[in-house]
Amino acid sequence: MLNIYGSRPVNSAMLVDRVVWAIFFSSGFDMTTLTKPIFLILLTASLAGCGGADKQAGGPSGQGGGMPPPEVDVITAKAGSVTVTKDLPGRLQAYRTAEVRARVEGVIEKRLFREGSNVKAGQSLFQIDPRIYQSAATSAKANLEVAKQNLERYETLLKMKMVSQQAYDQAEAQVLQADAALTRANEDLKNASVPAAISGHIGRALVTEGALVGNGEPTLLATIEQIDPIYANFTQSGGDMLRLKQAIKAGNLKLDRSAKVELLLEDGSLYAYPGKIFFSDLAVDPGTGSVTLRAVFPNPKQDLLPGMFVRVRFSEAVTENAISVPQRAVLAGPQGQFVMVVGAENKVAPIPVKTGRMAGSDFIIASGLKGGEQVIVNGLQKARPGSVVSPVPLVEAGKSAAVDSASASKP
Repeated sequence: MLNIYGSRPVNSAMLVDRVVWAIFFSSGFDMTTLTKPIFLILLTASLAGCGGADKQAGGPSGQGGGMPPPEVDVITAKAGSVTVTKDLPGRLQAYRTAEVRARVEGVIEKRLFREGSNVKAGQSLFQIDPRIYQSAATSAKANLEVAKQNLERYETLLKMKMVSQQAYDQAEAQVLQADAALTRANEDLKNASVPAAISGHIGRALVTEGALVGNGEPTLLATIEQIDPIYANFTQSGGDMLRLKQAIKAGNLKLDRSAKVELLLEDGSLYAYPGKIFFSDLAVDPGTGSVTLRAVFPNPKQDLLPGMFVRVRFSEAVTENAISVPQRAVLAGPQGQFVMVVGAENKVAPIPVKTGRMAGSDFIIASGLKGGEQVIVNGLQKARPGSVVSPVPLVEAGKSAAVDSASASKP
């Protein structure tokens, strides 16, 4: 059948139109025998069907319904007490490090630990062939027994005035020398079983069975690191520290006594356990102009490893009557920084701002906001100046989980 509509989709009006033309062609008429009145009747029916379909698709007014305004997450800017923080790059270091070295010469017979495991202080780690040292200890013990017997005989002879006091003193000295030789031989025999100096995490073995160690030098066999707790070393600019002290002295900031320290991992996540400042240098490094600081963190699950790069966030001071907003709420343009706020009639408007110090992951607003503004945090891609939006209060992840838990506990 002739398709006079091409690739247009078929609706109810077009279906009526096709039926009319199908009746015409099935009646045996063709275009050459079509009379003018019949052609006009068919054409009128077809056009009427198309017109009705268009009217039905467009609705009574020919226009579709409007979309609701997009939702955006907002916070209400308000002034209050804010803790000023500082994020500085740092590097993790083991709390204690001990190098396992061969104290006696010999051939390694066995490795008595699993590489990458935790060991205890005093635990045997390597076994050096002990036969030479067992023989030396046995010989030293025998020499000590002989020296003691000689000393007893000399003591009897001295009482009988048959030996001089000098001879007796020499016999007594030989006993002391034999006792010292036995002590050294026993210590060498003990060191043939190489012990762990501290408890901690041991790395890979640096020697294998059959290796000759301790030949003229204390061969390094392995390294043990205590990583619970663990140090984080970082530096702070001497100029920043001076400006902070001046601000505290002027009364613009208050000293934060909490000394709370947090750790940001390489992926940007916050470490679960807070730490504390361990020490700080009292002098500025003339080469870098910075002060070295050290914080200590608990590491019970050993998630932190020596050598990892981290960011250390610590509290510097407390400022009053300050407004802080999340970093993602602050935008930057050719004219500087600004935030998008929801104003009258829920219309979006930009407000220029200036940011100062940090409060955790938030910016402290130095100027631009007075308090009470609804600042857009999420949904900025949908919020254009002058557009109408539907503001929704921002719910933090932790608070949202608490609300969901409370709701679930209700009957």
